[in-house]
Amino acid sequence: MKWLVLLGLVALLECIVKIPIKKKQALQEIFRVKILTKNFLQAKAYSLSDNSGLYQSFSSHPLRNILNMSMAYISNITTGTPPQQFQVIFDTNSSDLWVLSVYCPSSSCSTNSKFNPSQSSTFQDMRRTINLSFGSGRMSGYLGSDIVRIGELFVPWQAFGLSTNLSREAMEYGPYDGILGLAYPSFPTDGTSPVFNNLNNRRVISQPVFAFYLSSQPENSSVVMFGGVDHAYYKGDLKWVPVTQACYWHMLMSHGTVMASSDGCQAFLDTGSPLLVSPSEPVSNIQRRINPRPNQDDQQMISCNNTKTLPPVVFTIYSINYPMSPQYYTQEISQDLCFISFQGGPELMSSSETWLLGTIFLRAYFSAFNQ
Repeated sequence: MKWLVLLGLVALLECIVKIPIKKKQALQEIFRVKILTKNFLQAKAYSLSDNSGLYQSFSSHPLRNILNMSMAYISNITTGTPPQQFQVIFDTNSSDLWVLSVYCPSSSCSTNSKFNPSQSSTFQDMRRTINLSFGSGRMSGYLGSDIVRIGELFVPWQAFGLSTNLSREAMEYGPYDGILGLAYPSFPTDGTSPVFNNLNNRRVISQPVFAFYLSSQPENSSVVMFGGVDHAYYKGDLKWVPVTQACYWHMLMSHGTVMASSDGCQAFLDTGSPLLVSPSEPVSNIQRRINPRPNQDDQQMISCNNTKTLPPVVFTIYSINYPMSPQYYTQEISQDLCFISFQGGPELMSSSETWLLGTIFLRAYFSAFNQ
C-alpha cells in the first residue's frame, strides 16, 4: 500500500478547550437568508506508533468553527519577516498555499488581512503567475516565497500564491484570508511543494502525519495536529483505510443501503467543504426517504421538530460501518427550520460514483492522514 488514511471514533469530551470560537452573527444571517431563498451551497480525497503525538516535533493548533455552523474551520499562520498573520482554511482538497495580497482590489479582499511583500525582508518574488479554482471560487495572482510559520513549526522559503484577484463568491464561507492545501503533492502549482511535504522533507515533524478533531460544540474545541496523533481526542481503535488515488484522499466506500450505493463507490475526505456531496440520484433517494414531506417544497429543508425521528445514515468504508446520526447531518437555520446537509451534483468527474465527505462527516469521526 502506498498511501493510507485512518479514521477513529471521536471522543466528544466537553473538557477539551483550545481557543474561544468567535460567532459571526451578521454573516450567519446572510447564510440563513441564502439558504431560505434557494440552494446557496452548490457543490463545486500506515503504520503509526501507538505512542505518537507527544514528540518535540509534534504540534497541535486550535481551529475555529466560523459562523458556528460547521461551514469552515480556520486557524492562524504567519508569513514573512516580521511575521504577518492570516486566518486560513486547512484544506485536504487542494495542495497550494495562498493568501490575499495588498495588490488585490477585489471587493472580496476588502475586509480581510492581506500580505504586503514590501514589508517582509525575506520575501522573494518568483516572477510567475498563478490561477487556482477551489470549492467556493477562484483566485489569480503571482507566486512568491517566504518563511511560513504554523504555531512553532517553521518552513523557510515556502512557495505560496499572493492573490491579486478573487471571485466574489469565494468569501461566501466567511472571513478567511487564504487556504493551506493538505492534499497530495501530485497537483500543486508546477515547481512548488506543499507546506506539509516541506515540513516532512525538512524533518520539522517526526512523522508524515496530520490529523483533525472537528467539534460541533459552540465553544473552544477543534484542533489540527502535525507530526503525529494526540490520542486524547478519540476513543476506540484507529482504523486504517488504504487510499485508492494519490491526489485527493480517495478511498473505497463499500456496499451501502438500497437508498444509495449498492455496488460500492469512491469517497474522499474534504476538510474544506461543509457538505456531504454525491451524484444527484443517490442523494435524492436518501432525501426522499428521510424527508418525505419537505418544508417549502425543498427536499433539503425540514422542520426541526421532525429531525428527532430521522434515522442514522451509515457509510461503510473498507467494511467498517460509520453511522451518522441526524444531529450531525442536519443544521439548524432558524428556530423551526433545519437544513439536511446532503447535496446532489454537479456530478463529480469519475468513472464510478464518488462521494465528498466534508466537515459534517468529520465532526462525527476523528481523522488522521498518513503519507
